[in-house]
Amino acid sequence: MSTQTLADLAEALARIAPPALAEDWDNVGLLLGDPSWAIGPGPVVVAIDLTRAVMGEAIAAKASAIVAYHPPLFTPTKRITSNDRAGTTVLECAARKIGIISPHTALDAAPGGLADWLLDQCGPSGAAWTDRQALTASRSAGSAAGFKVVTFVPLAQVDAVADAMARAGAGVIGQYTHCSYRVDGTGTFFGGEETNPAVGSKGELEHVGEMRLEMVSTGRALADVVAALRAAHPYEEPAFDVYALAPKPDRSIGAGRIGSLGAPEPARNLVARLAMRLGVASMQLAGDPNVMVRRVAVCPGSGGSLAEAAAAGGADLFVTGEMSHHGQLASLERGCAVALAGHTETERPYMPVLAQRILKAGVMCEVIVAKQDRTPLTSVPAR
Repeated sequence: MSTQTLADLAEALARIAPPALAEDWDNVGLLLGDPSWAIGPGPVVVAIDLTRAVMGEAIAAKASAIVAYHPPLFTPTKRITSNDRAGTTVLECAARKIGIISPHTALDAAPGGLADWLLDQCGPSGAAWTDRQALTASRSAGSAAGFKVVTFVPLAQVDAVADAMARAGAGVIGQYTHCSYRVDGTGTFFGGEETNPAVGSKGELEHVGEMRLEMVSTGRALADVVAALRAAHPYEEPAFDVYALAPKPDRSIGAGRIGSLGAPEPARNLVARLAMRLGVASMQLAGDPNVMVRRVAVCPGSGGSLAEAAAAGGADLFVTGEMSHHGQLASLERGCAVALAGHTETERPYMPVLAQRILKAGVMCEVIVAKQDRTPLTSVPAR
C-alpha cells in the first residue's frame, strides 16, 4: 500500500469543503507543511482550535497532521518566532513534521457542512427542510464557462464560424454542446486603400447583413476558440469581443442556511431541543419564548453579519453562536428572535462528523477528535 501524503489529506478535505467556497477574508487550505510529508501511521487530529493543550495531545498521539477548523495562521504574518503562542505552535509543528490544514468558512458553506448540520439540529428528528437554502448565495462555484465570445458574421457563413468555435471548445453548457445565440443586424465598414474586404469594395462605406453570434468558453479553451473564430471568419479583420462572466450564484451553497419546519412550534421548545443536541446546559434567547417559529435561519460561530439576511428571508428565529447586544436588538426590530448557544458550541459537536467524512473521503489512517479541544469559557455560579 502506497504511503499517503499531506497533499492527499488536503485533497480529501478539499472535496468535503472546497476552498473556493471560503469567504474572501478567510485563510483556508494547507497552512503549514510540505505536501510530500507522509500522513500515518500517526493519526490526523481534528479540532476547533489549535491550542497548546490540543498541541500537547497531538504530540502525545504522534499525530501526522492537524485539521484545525479555526485557522491558527489567520492575520498576515510578518514573523514566526517562539515569542507568541501562534509562532510557538507553528514552529513545533514544523519541527515534528505535523501538517496543519484549516477548512473554516469553506466547511460552513459546503453541502453537508456545518451550516447544513446546524440547521438539521434545530428540527424534530427526521424533519425535512424542503426549502433549505443558503442565507447568502455562493458566487465562488459558478459555471465553468468563464467567458462569452461575441462576433459578427455574414449570414451565409455563420454556421461555419459557429461550428469551428464549437470544435475548439466553445458553446458547452452542462451536457449540451454547440450552444449559441444569434441576432440579425447590420454591420458597416469603410475599407482603406490597403484593405482587401471579403464583402463589398474598399474606399466605400458598406452596409452588410450580419449575424451577432454569441458562445461561451472556458478560460482554458479561450485562446483556441478565438483562433478558430479568426480562421473560419470570412473577413480580413473580424470584429469580436470577449466578456468575462461573473460566477453564477448558487443558493444551495454559501454562508448560513434557512428553512421551514413542517409545523410551527414555540421558540422555547426548539431552543431547548437544540441545547440538548449541542450538549450545552442552556442557551440564551432574545425574544418571546412563546413566539411560534416556522422559519429558522442558522449560522455557526459568530453570525451577526447574516442577521439581516435571516430576517429578510422571513426567519422567525435566527440561531447562531454569538451576536452583539446591538445586533440582537436590531434583529428583534426586524421581527426575528435570536438564539445564542456560544461560539464554538455551535461548531464543536460537528467535529466527529468531520472526522468520519475525512475517512470516507479516502484518508487511510486513524482520524481522531481532540479531547483537549474545549471552550475557553467557564460558568461560575452566583453565591
